[in-house]
Amino acid sequence: MSKHLIEVPPIHETGKGAGRVLTMSTIAFTVMFAVWLMFGILGVPIQKELGLTDVELSWISAVAVLNGSMWRLPAGIIADRIGGRRVTLFLLFATAIPAFLVSKADSYPLLLALAFLVGFAGNLFSVGTTWNAAWYSRERQGLALGVFGAGNVGASVTKFIGPPLIAGTAGVTYAFGIEGGWRLVPVIYAVLLLVVGVITWLVVPHVDRAPGRGKPLREMLLPLKHMRVWRFSLYYVAVFGAYVALSAWLPKYYVDNFDVSLTTAGLLTATFIFPASLLRPVGGWLSDRYGARRVMYWTFGLMLLTSGVLMMPNGHIVIDHADGTQTEHLAYSLNVWFFALLVFLLGCAMGLGKAAVFKHIPEYFPDNVGSVGGLVGTLGGLGGFILPPLFAYTKAWSGFPTSTFFVIFVLTVICAAWMHLTIVKMLHDKSPELAGTIELPLEEAKS
Repeated sequence: MSKHLIEVPPIHETGKGAGRVLTMSTIAFTVMFAVWLMFGILGVPIQKELGLTDVELSWISAVAVLNGSMWRLPAGIIADRIGGRRVTLFLLFATAIPAFLVSKADSYPLLLALAFLVGFAGNLFSVGTTWNAAWYSRERQGLALGVFGAGNVGASVTKFIGPPLIAGTAGVTYAFGIEGGWRLVPVIYAVLLLVVGVITWLVVPHVDRAPGRGKPLREMLLPLKHMRVWRFSLYYVAVFGAYVALSAWLPKYYVDNFDVSLTTAGLLTATFIFPASLLRPVGGWLSDRYGARRVMYWTFGLMLLTSGVLMMPNGHIVIDHADGTQTEHLAYSLNVWFFALLVFLLGCAMGLGKAAVFKHIPEYFPDNVGSVGGLVGTLGGLGGFILPPLFAYTKAWSGFPTSTFFVIFVLTVICAAWMHLTIVKMLHDKSPELAGTIELPLEEAKS
């Protein structure tokens, strides 16, 4: 093993071959993310074929997200110890098997089990984060991790190719008994995973970097006792967990509430996914240049504004007058284009915020990126598991489809308040003489 691994210190230079690592890890993550969230589009024809309820359908996406989140901590630690190359190759080849078997599913329990296994794809995120952090210097990690994280754009792949492929191949049977329609999509993804795995094995440096090689597991887990790590995790629930949940939820939201075709719904959902993914490198660059805290303020501010409008249900105010008559005022409704614009801006905020959260990690915990990044990724991903059923249950309870965005609004308020209070406390600790004071002393105000 030693001849294939190089142990590097927490603060290190960018290695020769880092560009190949970043390129292939990003491509692999893009394909794996497409596989992980493919049920966002496939769920609509699957629901019709198997006669599923909205809540049953939400659990298909939810269990995939669950399994793509729960192993991120151990996956990040293992990548730290044996190198990201080996773990990436294992996940690519292992995920191809259940992805192919999804095409053969003919019952809800079987589909649920296979969706769970396909969810292994989501764990590549913490592996790739650890891998790239090991190959890039501290000054370039923000941008590198942002570029890698832009692989989230894979969530839009199924939105583009899925609907026309499903419609154009429905009822067709190909070689080896492969069926067309929605069942063809997971077969294509299984082949892509194998191809990307082979190319990754050939292209990236065979001698990998392993910052945690030889480090005791207890030492790697030690930073998890810090409250800061759990606070970063909650931020990531808002900017990544909610992103994952909406990526899977929006196609059906558009179909049900705006009476558009599945193809149109997929394209509109892509207008959310693209900025939420492709702005991640921009968020990393801004965090490098202006600081991650400032970017997080921008993120939460824009998320509160957009989700605050999106959560308002269509309707009007009815006033009962003393003479028994009624009048209607302030009629409010969102058309599909204004709705899509607000969701686009929400995606922009999430794209910047995802990079800003992970910019914190190598700065505060340079020698434990695997464990800390794994925990943050785990809890953020678990947000993507919890939120889709929560969207479904709040809609069933309230009767308002817009309750989806009320959930996001409340989550963002909690994150923004915790972050601001923490920063205020930190500043007061640095300048205790100003604690509890919002006005400058008189002599300073005059100067």
